[in-house]
Amino acid sequence: MRIAVTGSIATDHLMAFPGRFVDQLLPDQLEHLSLSFLVDTLQVRRGGVAANIAFGLGGLGLDPLLVGAVGPDFAEYEVWLKEHGVDTGSVYVCAEHQTARFMCLTDQDTNQIAAFYAGAMAEAGRIDLRAVHERTPLDLVLVSPNDPGAMVRHTEQARELGIDFAADPSQQLARLTGGEVRAVVTGARWLFTNEYESALLRERAGWGRQEVLERVGTWVTTLGAQGVRIDRTGEPAVTVGAVPDVRAEDPTGVGDAFRSGFLAAVGWGLPLETAAQLGCAMSALVLATVGSQAYEIRPEPLLATVRTVYGERAAGLLAAKLGRPA
Repeated sequence: MRIAVTGSIATDHLMAFPGRFVDQLLPDQLEHLSLSFLVDTLQVRRGGVAANIAFGLGGLGLDPLLVGAVGPDFAEYEVWLKEHGVDTGSVYVCAEHQTARFMCLTDQDTNQIAAFYAGAMAEAGRIDLRAVHERTPLDLVLVSPNDPGAMVRHTEQARELGIDFAADPSQQLARLTGGEVRAVVTGARWLFTNEYESALLRERAGWGRQEVLERVGTWVTTLGAQGVRIDRTGEPAVTVGAVPDVRAEDPTGVGDAFRSGFLAAVGWGLPLETAAQLGCAMSALVLATVGSQAYEIRPEPLLATVRTVYGERAAGLLAAKLGRPA
């Protein structure tokens, strides 16, 4: 399966606060909130939702196509992505703006407060998926957080070209209008949200849960430490538990890694349950590292995790695709 991953490409500035955010909030003073957190560490890492997902897909051997906008400072990052199996031939380079920046503060409970500077990402709407599709025919377009106009445009173009698409609005739900949410979601073969985003999506779109399901093929909801739930109209939900007892170093990029594993397994034609299991195993790799692209995909340890947590059948199905004995 040839997957185009559209969305943000960014540099992550990750900071750790040794306390708990909730202990610093005074309920009767929230309307006058003004806080500064003294942090212990700063990590500058490669990131961006689309780049993170493409990195994971590349590590699993799917040769993904990255589609996004960057600044003239992208050269070193581009080499890194190419070295990890990502096709960057459709990345748009903007001369006027720097590549986007993600600034994130994480407390000891892994709660996060973040800010995102769009920079060159604001130019992503200039990218024409028709030209991308002509260069390399696409089987699936993943529309992940990006400039809102670009998200809508890429969704519409996927429909016009008759290409299956997956909707992953996640962090941009706070910026998308109701009409934009409905445009990005309607007709998606796959819809990805976490539990909070699922409620926010329904509020923004003005739809109930069943109305969302009637407009998408499959709705995949990540549930943090509780794993993932997969819903389809007229069928019982599929639930898969998360990998237990993972030492949480940094949650940034965990959901992106899940999408990489899930879509890779779907591309291999594996059952949805197995796809979710691989996604959860990939998430555990990221959770145990600092930085959304700091992990290494090694088939043997990955399969060992799947076997231990999900059993021999899951490991056997994945081993055949990863090229390793079960």
